[in-house]
Amino acid sequence: MFAFFANLFGYLLNFLYNIIQNYGIAIILFSIIVKIVLLPISIKQQKTMQKTTKIQEELKVLQVKNKNNPEALQRETMELYKRENLNPFSGCFSAIIQIILILSVFYLVRSPLTYMKKVDPQVITDYTTQIMEETGVRDGYPEISIIREKSKDDDRVYINMEFLGLDLSSIPSKDFKDWKTYVIPVLYVVSSFISMKITTAMQKKDKEKKLDENGEEEIDVMAQTNRNMTYMMPIIAISISLVAPLGLALYWLMNNILMIVERVILNKIFIDKEEPVNE
Repeated sequence: MFAFFANLFGYLLNFLYNIIQNYGIAIILFSIIVKIVLLPISIKQQKTMQKTTKIQEELKVLQVKNKNNPEALQRETMELYKRENLNPFSGCFSAIIQIILILSVFYLVRSPLTYMKKVDPQVITDYTTQIMEETGVRDGYPEISIIREKSKDDDRVYINMEFLGLDLSSIPSKDFKDWKTYVIPVLYVVSSFISMKITTAMQKKDKEKKLDENGEEEIDVMAQTNRNMTYMMPIIAISISLVAPLGLALYWLMNNILMIVERVILNKIFIDKEEPVNE
């Protein structure tokens, strides 16, 4: 499945690259286009979160009412979600989309000759074998090695990986002596921290965390899912970015920046829409 999406994304990335002739700029444009395409899902998720916040008081009443009757609580809770046209597990859908994107883009960046340039598999196999015979080592990213070692002599496997003085074919875990390989991952960590701070602030403002009668923290399924994903996805991405080509880290960095802008704008729009109602 991930290879299928990587192949589709490869057509788009290659189209952009052929126009720009720079892998880094192509990835940035690719990130913007993907974010625009997924914007309806983000808007729907934001609306769902707003609706969920509104029904918290009703959920609290149901929990008190059916304190000793779990079956009735579950039934009435599901009826409430159905009446409000809400899916308590819709946060999982967003998480699945994110995972598919992460792994598909990883496939794409790991094997750009296959998924982006659509190079003949036999050419890739021959070069991989040749490099392995020359170095005596089986590379975890054979296509990246081909681009680095053979692109000067063969236009079929050439991709311009230079971006603002950085080589996007570099891998932090392999080129650890070159401090420049850590620039994009570090920026990604910083942007992830900013994103988490903004998300936490918005969650507090929207009162997704409620207190029950005993003063204990009460969190609905959707809010908990979104909160877990907020912390889990950066950890996964940072771990992978240290052992993957910098092109992947650049995509995640750009995606983080776009996500921060998107959250701020959407939150502002939905809060402004609610203000007249609350007055």
